[in-house]
Amino acid sequence: MKVKVFNNEGKAVKDIVLNPDIFGIDVNPETVRQVVLAMQANKRFNFAHAKDRSEVRGGGAKPWKQKGTGRARHGSRRSPLWIGGGVTFGPSKDRNFSQKINKKMKRTALFMVLSDRAVDNSLKIIDKLDLTEYKTKKILEIMKNFEIEKSLLIVTDNFNSELIKSVSNIPKIDVIEARNINILEVIKYKDILVTENGLSVIDETFLSKKVVKKAPASEKKETVKEEVKTEAKEAKEVTKSK
Repeated sequence: MKVKVFNNEGKAVKDIVLNPDIFGIDVNPETVRQVVLAMQANKRFNFAHAKDRSEVRGGGAKPWKQKGTGRARHGSRRSPLWIGGGVTFGPSKDRNFSQKINKKMKRTALFMVLSDRAVDNSLKIIDKLDLTEYKTKKILEIMKNFEIEKSLLIVTDNFNSELIKSVSNIPKIDVIEARNINILEVIKYKDILVTENGLSVIDETFLSKKVVKKAPASEKKETVKEEVKTEAKEAKEVTKSK
């Protein structure tokens, strides 16, 4: 897919071809849904907790004897039947909401969302976004030049303190490094503004494969034999010298 690269003024500078392995993936809504739900569940922290009868205080002694009082039989004040007793089937802080998700599936879902944004023209490429001073007005001008009105995610190759300060006063806008981009941040914002260097960082982060070639077993045996022979020769020479 060929797209245009714009400058800060919103004028086209050149054309580039997006990597089809990232921006040319067919969207499967069910895959995206599973990944989003799993990532949201993994971020969830369980605060709600109700004490059961083993956690509440007191109740060590039997309230009254078993027979002869005319009252119902009770063994502990911790019973859920009593005021101040434990809670039956209450929420527990030990509940685990995390879900296991395949790394390959997580990466594919991210590519699907990026591909969908590229097709919808909500993914915009800018040649560079270097701010030398803290200027919120400059970011607002860039958004106006790109006709961005609602929400925006800026993806850069590295963080710039001036850029972060410039967007801090603007609602519904955020900055993220290209190496940390994820599907939750992408679907959260309507438009995405990626720097040209940020695209290369995304390629290197999610598509680079380091291949380590392992030596065959036969070559390993030969090297071990050669090492043993050299050690034996050295030992003979030492004995002869003595």
